[in-house]
Amino acid sequence: MKDIVVGIDFSDCSLNALEHAAVLAQKTGHDLLMVFVNNPNRSTNLLGESVDVISEAKERLSELQEVYMEKYPDVAFSFNIREGKVFDRICAQAEEVEAYMIVVGTHGASGFEELWIGSNAQKIVSMTPCPILTIRHAREVTNELKSIVFPIDSTLETRQKAPFTADLANAFEAKVYVLKLYSTSVEAVRATVDAYARQVVQYFDEFGVDTIIEEREADNITKSTLEFAREIDANLIAIMTEQEKTAMNWFLGTFANQMINHSEFPVLSIRPKEYIRTLSR
Repeated sequence: MKDIVVGIDFSDCSLNALEHAAVLAQKTGHDLLMVFVNNPNRSTNLLGESVDVISEAKERLSELQEVYMEKYPDVAFSFNIREGKVFDRICAQAEEVEAYMIVVGTHGASGFEELWIGSNAQKIVSMTPCPILTIRHAREVTNELKSIVFPIDSTLETRQKAPFTADLANAFEAKVYVLKLYSTSVEAVRATVDAYARQVVQYFDEFGVDTIIEEREADNITKSTLEFAREIDANLIAIMTEQEKTAMNWFLGTFANQMINHSEFPVLSIRPKEYIRTLSR
């Protein structure tokens, strides 16, 4: 069975991510693997320099395992301690166990290591081939998925997040809001967005996912997506790591990076697979 891999540094942020991951594991029927990464060049500990970091991490992970096995008896919880760069070891662990997904917090510092602020989460998103859920600790967000935002643009890859999103939607009986994002007035491009949205809705219908279609004009797709997510009080935003690149996006950074940095909602990032592009779409 494929595990859900969770990065743990014992900060409030990573423990919040663990709570979300535990609910995901329970709903999807997967096991959960907690991973702590010790970077010898940067690690400190909560109880002073005289305490062995690995021993303390093992003790704390064991405590978390015991607590969560009692709280979620249907989920098998395990942990692993690795050494090296955080993003590299998390990705390697996910690859080794053929993870169902990775879950990490994106803010928060701990006595062990300043793990998830900015670059580590972004590097994990860019490196791992499996889906990754990033969760900021900016505000309390329920871990029961009820409303999922599914932005659609004109890129060929925009539909690739549909299968995994459908799995989560069915597991939680969530509603998916297919959000058509128009970043240009060019009719051919807008027609492409419309066509992709219809295909996605048809796919969701076939798998019994409840969908609603919405649309927005979008000079910046990140801003427009987040504004819509706030309107519906979303629990999750599902994105591809590569989306349309408008002039504003080039200035602010990639769509995924913007989302990770600015979304107060959990963000599910899917890395696109290579397409053989043809004249027919």
